[in-house]
Amino acid sequence: MYTILLAYLIGSIPAAIIIGKIFFDIDIRKHGSFNPGATNSIRVLGKKAGLAVLIFDIGKGALAAALPFLLSQDIDPIYTGLAAVIGHCFPVFAGFRGGKAIATTAGMLIIANPVMFFVVYLTFIAVIWITKYVFFGSISVGITILLYALFDASLQHELIFIIYLLLLIYLHRSNIINFFNQTEPKINDKTVKKDRIGPKKIS
Repeated sequence: MYTILLAYLIGSIPAAIIIGKIFFDIDIRKHGSFNPGATNSIRVLGKKAGLAVLIFDIGKGALAAALPFLLSQDIDPIYTGLAAVIGHCFPVFAGFRGGKAIATTAGMLIIANPVMFFVVYLTFIAVIWITKYVFFGSISVGITILLYALFDASLQHELIFIIYLLLLIYLHRSNIINFFNQTEPKINDKTVKKDRIGPKKIS
């Protein structure tokens, strides 16, 4: 049980919020899409900061999934990885207001199931390339994971992945509403540049 709790705490470390506060003196949850994740970090803080957030979020998912191996625990790495995903979405260190965990999920799958990772994130990239909407790609992550599990007899996580897909839909509810209201920006929308904030000046 403590391994699951540790995985949750690792997932709860809010990289986007920390980087936004230290280097830009802002709470990123008040800017751009209001999401403390890699995509909004790129949008608001720039590519370098966004890449740092992306690497950190992938890393914490990978570390959480690796805990059963590192601690010699007989636990499915999917469980500890998903605990980190929950931590990212509802972080105890940030008032339970977190991100949407696409990067953290990637880190989890890299360790827990590399083949699934390749299939899921190839689909993620393809969906974004076709639709030009990041949130469609994000939701496709949950759909692809579930379909993969349904067709792979060795996996026994269908119910967990159904819940995960429903969680993704819930977390992207504002994007879905914006899409129907025709206010959701596409990935190539140049108007989002107005959300960019420069790093704070050090006197």
